[in-house]
Amino acid sequence: MKPADYPPPFDPDEFVLAPGEPEIEVGVLIVGAGPAGLACAIRLGQLLENAPELAERLGDVPVAVLEKGKQPGSHLLSGAVVNPGSLRRLFAGRVTTSEMPFSGRVEHESVYFLTPRRALRIPTPPTMRNGGNYVASLSQLGRWLAERAEEAGATILPETSAHALLAGDGRVRGVRTGDRGRGRGGEELGNFEPGSDVHARVTVLAEGTQGHLTGVALERFALEGENPQVWALGVKEVWKVAKPLDRVIHTMGWPLRASAKYREFGGSFVYPMGDEMVSLGMVVGLDYRDAELSVHDLLQELKTHPLLRKLLEGGERVAWGAKTIPEGGFLSLPKRLHAPGLLICGDGAGLVNVPALKGIHYAVESGRLAAEAAFAALQRGESPGRRGALARYDESLRESFVWQDLRQVRNMRQAFGRGFWLGGALAGAMTASRGAFPPGNVHAEPDTDQELIRTNRAASYPKADGKLTFDKLSSVFLSGNQTRDDAPNHIRVQREVPQELAELWTSMCPAAVYEVVENGVEVTPSNCVQCGAITAKGGRLTPPEGGAGPEYKLT
Repeated sequence: MKPADYPPPFDPDEFVLAPGEPEIEVGVLIVGAGPAGLACAIRLGQLLENAPELAERLGDVPVAVLEKGKQPGSHLLSGAVVNPGSLRRLFAGRVTTSEMPFSGRVEHESVYFLTPRRALRIPTPPTMRNGGNYVASLSQLGRWLAERAEEAGATILPETSAHALLAGDGRVRGVRTGDRGRGRGGEELGNFEPGSDVHARVTVLAEGTQGHLTGVALERFALEGENPQVWALGVKEVWKVAKPLDRVIHTMGWPLRASAKYREFGGSFVYPMGDEMVSLGMVVGLDYRDAELSVHDLLQELKTHPLLRKLLEGGERVAWGAKTIPEGGFLSLPKRLHAPGLLICGDGAGLVNVPALKGIHYAVESGRLAAEAAFAALQRGESPGRRGALARYDESLRESFVWQDLRQVRNMRQAFGRGFWLGGALAGAMTASRGAFPPGNVHAEPDTDQELIRTNRAASYPKADGKLTFDKLSSVFLSGNQTRDDAPNHIRVQREVPQELAELWTSMCPAAVYEVVENGVEVTPSNCVQCGAITAKGGRLTPPEGGAGPEYKLT
């Protein structure tokens, strides 16, 4: 049995609407206030500074950014070690690196192969070297970028989800925002506010990982590439610690199993956030097969290792969160990242370098390039709704370092489907040859196509003690989750499924959304932190009410 045998009750056409009379009109509409969307807004503001006539033609709101979280940064989570090159290019001397909200420069780093009791230090693979990079909280970086975007003239609309694409005559015209104030059954409550049709000359989808409208657009405009996208789930904690950490640490090996039959690919990170805090997390590919595997519980197990226990001794957990990561890389990119009136950038496009554990600087670069393509298509004599008018974006991205970087490591993630040891050997050969070996492209398999097994994996997870190890519900509380208990269900899954699949969803979800019941699964959508894992493993996450979900501040 595999998750693909039980597809969710989801029809993309439900989320594509014919445009009517606009209720709100803007020049460029950006969906998502993450690094890609905010970089796009900032660059547009810079370009419009020197084009007052175009700014005037775009109306009272030349650039608008929709953000479904309570504020920019609320839904942002990453490790994160950031390559600052794209941010420097974006600000072009207007902002120095020292003014950016980084915790510190990477001065030292260590990579360990873990066994249950030992930590064997190994040479840092070339793809993972971080000299010159900076540690950051992505949620803090997002709030800082939002301030810069507003200074550049963008209007940011928080607590506003993008529910449906407005498309007609072969082009995108904008989006319809989601309703607010509906009850569990969809009924209108006393504070009901209907969604609005927002029309734009160019719509930029920068929704991040598992973007709802991005998925709809890829199908609607036949933009999918030859390979499916594959995903990983990352679960992260931030700790206030007694002793400062002087290096970034990555681990591989335990508690993951190396055999190819399990398909367990991933590892952990521990990053210093100044002298008083560290962030640590576990990232595991969602093509794993064991129905009892839980990334949240693997992270709890990881912390019992002597290496981690020593780092956290005397400390206190202060933040928690979870998010998926697109891992398909170059081979899973859409065949085009534009359609008439539409651009797609950042994690939504799949611009992540898995071997290097990097995607933020690619998101920033893609947002900058999307802004320049939109600006060119808005000039007099041009129309962004014309077929090919926005093709400049694809061309510039293909000429950038983003394309070159991703192409060189195009087969690495797929190689680890053969197990840790063989995958590691192949990855080494790919690194040494700069991607020339193997000469072809390795096909990716959808995460939902993996046959499920059960191995009693859960028996080794440690019990929550409230000091070092924690359960899922206490972690959701720490995320600052803002979802109403009586909000409509935004998760599409089949309810009557085999027990193995119900167990998979229950174990997989870091937020205790799913529960195994007789003949299927029960769903508690108010727990959801919108990590997106369910979309990778047989369900579909749709936009919840604006303002719902986590309220991340340190992740």
